[in-house]
Amino acid sequence: MSTIQLRTSIPGPKSRALAERRDSAVPRGISHATPVYVARAQDAWLEDVDGNRFLDFAGGIGCINTGHRNEAVISAIESQLQKFLHTCVQVTPYENYIRLAERMNRITPGNFPKKTLLLNTGAEAVENAVKIARAHTGRSGVIAFEDAFHGRTMLALALTSKAHPYKAGFAPFPSEVYRIPYAYCYRCSYSLQYPSCDVYCARHLEDTFKRVVAAEDVAAVIAEPVLGEGGFIAPPPEFFRIVMDICHKHGVLFIADEVQSGFGRTGKMFACEHYGIEPDMVVTAKSLGGGLPLAAVTGRAEIMDAPGPGGLGGTFAGNPLSCAAANAVLDIFEREDPLPRANAIGDRFQRRAQQWKARFEIIGDIRGLGAMRAIELVKSRESREPAPEETKRITEYCYEHGLITITAGTYGNVIRVLVPLVITDEQMDEALDVLEEALTSVSARQPAVAEVVTK
Repeated sequence: MSTIQLRTSIPGPKSRALAERRDSAVPRGISHATPVYVARAQDAWLEDVDGNRFLDFAGGIGCINTGHRNEAVISAIESQLQKFLHTCVQVTPYENYIRLAERMNRITPGNFPKKTLLLNTGAEAVENAVKIARAHTGRSGVIAFEDAFHGRTMLALALTSKAHPYKAGFAPFPSEVYRIPYAYCYRCSYSLQYPSCDVYCARHLEDTFKRVVAAEDVAAVIAEPVLGEGGFIAPPPEFFRIVMDICHKHGVLFIADEVQSGFGRTGKMFACEHYGIEPDMVVTAKSLGGGLPLAAVTGRAEIMDAPGPGGLGGTFAGNPLSCAAANAVLDIFEREDPLPRANAIGDRFQRRAQQWKARFEIIGDIRGLGAMRAIELVKSRESREPAPEETKRITEYCYEHGLITITAGTYGNVIRVLVPLVITDEQMDEALDVLEEALTSVSARQPAVAEVVTK
């Protein structure tokens, strides 16, 4: 039986009515990827206020790896509800905060003593990781990468790369933030090719310390092991090892931003594991809370202890309901091991995407790790000119036909897959059928691949 069930045109009348209310009550700066107003959700599907049912390839932007309303997560939340909602861990602490910190210390990469700070959001965790790095090193500089996304608060926004819509109009930003190219092999900043390039972009960090900012003034380098908003770009396997070796040579800390890539999304618990690296600090959020807001900074114990008492915290940081949900999420990973499922989802997408690439000139690149997959869309493969308008039409076709997708990439031309890992094979195929129909519809205006090759 089909999961997708459409009872009205999209958006339906109730969604349109809510959109009118939204326009008068909510600032325009809060955008919406779809005009669909959700009423309920379960596992890998959503139902809107008009009774239309959709498959969900967005997952709350990667927050629902264990599925919407996972039974074990709901049970843990309900149990905590019967005890207390809030006391502030800085006033009267509680056991499930400590238990979660202990578990994060065990499961994050690195066989060394660690400590964990719990917070509310990914951006808040990023900012605290930088605070801790500065306190530990006594240095102020931070190096981030082109195409990075680290959040929307002011320091996180300074680290974020994409100008529109995130940064335009919000300057000035905090200082002492420097930027270098990422290993975006499809659009290499140096016009080189891997592997003959010898991963020049990673080695360029050494040159940055000579020409841009002195190494002794840099507290940390922060990077996403797989770019999220930047377009699901996974660098060559040796990239981060080279970067980390250069960092540690100069006493610079390495912070891994695993906000979107963590908790099984890439087929490993953390994307860092694909590269065999042990970051000094790991920033997590999104799927950690199973649908509730929660973030963490986990790092080497001596680094995490650099700020003095009262230097870290927040009124709602490590909320007891969120901690209960997160402990349930980690129970699921221990009990059910969804990592093989993430890889199976990724393989299923990859097989279909390779078939599409043979048919559609609009597909320039297919990439990702595990279930963190994406296709980059271009006007033509020869020019590699981004195709943001076509990408937008594809996402519109998808939600009009029962599939929720979201875009990514600096040029707005990447469609990313953030489906809950509980999706069935049948649901996955149903969703991919809709995406294929969308590609067919948009590509009808373009010449076929065979015609382009002939020319």
